[in-house]
Amino acid sequence: MATINQLVRKPRARKVAKSNVPALEACPQKRGVCTRVYT
Repeated sequence: MATINQLVRKPRARKVAKSNVPALEACPQKRGVCTRVYT
């Protein structure tokens, strides 16, 4: 456990949530989350 002084100097870094499917993040079509269909 870090001391209070250490935490004051440098707060704890938050865990970055990593996506399980990074390839689909950039392409919503492949994810099947099409919000609007133009006809």
